[in-house]
Amino acid sequence: MPEKRRLSPADKKALSYAKDRRNSYGENDKAARKAIPARKAGENRKNRRKAGQALDAYESLDGGSADLMESSLTHDIERVGGWKKCPDQPLRDHISQQDYRRDFRDGRKRWSRKNYEEAKDEGRTSFALSWRGSDVESEFKSE
Repeated sequence: MPEKRRLSPADKKALSYAKDRRNSYGENDKAARKAIPARKAGENRKNRRKAGQALDAYESLDGGSADLMESSLTHDIERVGGWKKCPDQPLRDHISQQDYRRDFRDGRKRWSRKNYEEAKDEGRTSFALSWRGSDVESEFKSE
């Protein structure tokens, strides 16, 4: 058997970024640990219930209808269009999204701090600055 090539730490990291995935649906990931299996179980119960109801009606059907129903049960026609978990996001995309959000928050805080300092220097209240911007009229100047 050929010997497996050892990966460098950089290669391992790149492989991890490509293969690892993160739940990005937007809900709490702790809640998703329970919600996803519960939704899958509910879908399976619904499918079994529909199949059971179809089998109960099987005896009263004529030959053609019975064959059609049997075919739909064996090919899982009832399952079409049920709940499906949306695929998770690759780790590389998740991290780039986190970086973007971090930069956005940092820029927003820096902008807010700069405007607060300007208002303080000009004697305006910070409330007037927060909702009107830096072009506040003299009515907000303190004397």
